[in-house]
Amino acid sequence: MVSVRPVREPAPLGRASRLRFAGPFVALPLRMRLKDRVAVITGAAGGIGLAAAKRFVSEGAAGVHLVDLDEGALRGAADGMNPERVSYSAADVSRDADVARYVKEARERHGRIDVLFLNAGIEGAIKPLEDYPEETFDRVMAVNVKGVWLGLKRGFPALRDAGGGSVIITSSVGGMKGWPSLSAYIASKHATVGLMRTGAREGAAHGIRVNSIHPSPVDNRMMRSIEEGFAPGAGAEARAGFEHEVPLGRYGTNEEMADLALFLASDESRFITGAVIPIDGGMTS
Repeated sequence: MVSVRPVREPAPLGRASRLRFAGPFVALPLRMRLKDRVAVITGAAGGIGLAAAKRFVSEGAAGVHLVDLDEGALRGAADGMNPERVSYSAADVSRDADVARYVKEARERHGRIDVLFLNAGIEGAIKPLEDYPEETFDRVMAVNVKGVWLGLKRGFPALRDAGGGSVIITSSVGGMKGWPSLSAYIASKHATVGLMRTGAREGAAHGIRVNSIHPSPVDNRMMRSIEEGFAPGAGAEARAGFEHEVPLGRYGTNEEMADLALFLASDESRFITGAVIPIDGGMTS
């Protein structure tokens, strides 16, 4: 497929211009959509979170604070990015003390927080309801739900002090529909929608917008784990089955998810809050 770019045709005086499509894709200049802003990203050592960090830096963010459980992975993620603008905290997002600390460290390093991307999440086990381990269920809910709740709880004061801002929560198509053998994951991603909608209502008076993004399967580590769980030793077959469920016929990419997060972090989405936004190749259509 040849990508195309929009070209604006001149318009007669007093009339709106029209868009047409022409030629191979030519990258447009960066628009510095996050100039002077500071973002905190959880689950930032890889996948969607790392792609978002790189995108935010490229769009002029004054600071990006990475949060993940593994300090070594965080250090590796930060390599190659501007050390003056990128910092990190090793933290367990399900622990209140850790969440309060990563918010504090981000503010101390960068002076403020304007964007909070609550992206950390785990998939849990691939087992039927009756066989699902209680301890795994509890851990999935702790990271995927409590981690978002604590992020909102501890992040709201910082966003309010900055005069408002944007919170983006990574949910899933699993937050919009069911799927067998993923009970904890599906339940947790539905729960984040309730937290998002509550946050949107409570944050509006302070200029804080809260939205959730709902990816289809994305081509990263989590999907490798899920594929293996559904079809041990035959992950490629599981992937083909998942792709069959996507009308566009493929997995999403980390970078596509990061592009949506960038839009929601920027002023281009200034009138969007409380929204459930699928980015799923038509999977929930």
